[in-house]
Amino acid sequence: MRVPDERQEEQPEVAPHGLRDFLSPRDPIPKSLYVSLTLSSFGLSLAIWSLLTYGGFIDPLFLPSPGRVFGAGVDLFLEFGFTADILNSVYRVMTGFLAAAVIGVPLGLVMGTFKVAEALIEPVVGFVRYMPASAFIPLFILWLGIGDIEKIAIIFVGSFFQLVLMVAVVAKNVRTEMLETAYTLGARRYQVIRKVLLPASLPGILDTLRIIVGWAWTYIIVAELVASASGIGYMIISAQRMLRTGSIIFGILTIGTLGLITDYLFKWVHQKLFPWVE
Repeated sequence: MRVPDERQEEQPEVAPHGLRDFLSPRDPIPKSLYVSLTLSSFGLSLAIWSLLTYGGFIDPLFLPSPGRVFGAGVDLFLEFGFTADILNSVYRVMTGFLAAAVIGVPLGLVMGTFKVAEALIEPVVGFVRYMPASAFIPLFILWLGIGDIEKIAIIFVGSFFQLVLMVAVVAKNVRTEMLETAYTLGARRYQVIRKVLLPASLPGILDTLRIIVGWAWTYIIVAELVASASGIGYMIISAQRMLRTGSIIFGILTIGTLGLITDYLFKWVHQKLFPWVE
């Protein structure tokens, strides 16, 4: 009778290589495959765009070719000071987002921790979050003028109320068993909040901030749509008046690129601070 080799039993399972194995829910895939698929998605989009434009299927007035859009971008930087527009938009988005985070994260934690705060705050926050941020533009112009503060306020309103509710959900999802265990071990109420609830909520809060900063970028066009003299949104509106479709598309792609950069920065920080979280 053959005795099983313990060394063979301890060997890790071989990583899957079949297509069906890669389609198992939430199973990891090789990093090289992940990167290849990510680049392929961008490459496929560029290929379809090139086929439609260089092939003459769409009028360049409505959809310029990638080469024309790139040329329009070069002109924006060399002739129209697009760098300053980018910096102005980044300043407005980040200021509005950080203001929303500084106020919204503590408020969301309080609302998700104490039922009294939830009953007091959630109805108002839930009501206001359904109001479109663009509807506040006339009021903010009346109250704050047409400077940067008005545009930052638009981004703040578009981000703050969603952030509060999402952070509250993160705090509510902390397992009750963890809190009860801390009480059993003799922890006081403030110790449970500081040493159990807050650390357990931090990964979810950072992930929520990553989502909200993406929403903040979507509001920059709305913020710079009216009474603006600088910014990416202002450039896009100006290009629309002159039928410079290539500049419009380049501006949209710039916003997408900036948003993608901030998204990956948040992912990188999340992986560094919480490597145990999948």
